[in-house]
Amino acid sequence: MIEIYGKEQCPFCDMAKVLCTQKGLEYEYFQLDKDFNRQEMVEKFPTARTFPQIILEGEKIGGYDKLKEKLG
Repeated sequence: MIEIYGKEQCPFCDMAKVLCTQKGLEYEYFQLDKDFNRQEMVEKFPTARTFPQIILEGEKIGGYDKLKEKLG
């Protein structure tokens, strides 16, 4: 399972969703200020400075580039 934590008008968030779709992978998308707030973001991803933040099979992997690298 893939969890994508993103925000509105984020091209890398959109690219992460498209990549999952192209690979035929299921994902859940969570949007800032709709599904979680900034405080929850800081608690869940304390070192994150960018969007999206992605969890792949329970592992916090980082952003779009890391997702692309992991999915090959």
